[in-house]
Amino acid sequence: MPRQEREAAVRSWLLLSAASADTSRTEWDRTGIALLHCGALLSVIRMSTELVEAAAGSNEPGSVRDFLEAALFGGPVFVDVYTARYYALVPASAADRPEWRERRHAPHAEILGRGSYVGVPRPGLDEPHSGHFSYWCVPMHGPADLCDPDAVSQLVAHGRHRLTTREAVSGR
Repeated sequence: MPRQEREAAVRSWLLLSAASADTSRTEWDRTGIALLHCGALLSVIRMSTELVEAAAGSNEPGSVRDFLEAALFGGPVFVDVYTARYYALVPASAADRPEWRERRHAPHAEILGRGSYVGVPRPGLDEPHSGHFSYWCVPMHGPADLCDPDAVSQLVAHGRHRLTTREAVSGR
């Protein structure tokens, strides 16, 4: 599928989570970000940049992107450089998993499920761009093509382990 068709299909699917598709379309056109509701079609796992970079073993954006693409089997992830957070899109049912319900990975990772909203970059914003704080470091490949929740949990556990090891070695 050509890139423009893929992005249009992804955009249409994501807009199913908008309170108003027209408003969200306008927000994407104007600001590059639209506010979407979590919990029906998707949930979002919000991870600190510190955790993701520890898991990746790098703070270089290209290396982190390559790591995320491999570790999450191409599942979609966007980054907000202003808040220093990565967001992995997962099925809505992931919010029911014990590790997320019990907040085992806080403060470095948490799930945004029912009752939460998230600012999602416009499909096609795949690189840092002046004026836009968020972009897809691993774009969605198609409608409903989400990250495997097991893969995200493993990535988070790996990052937490590396952070803990780093803190133990440095004496923090």
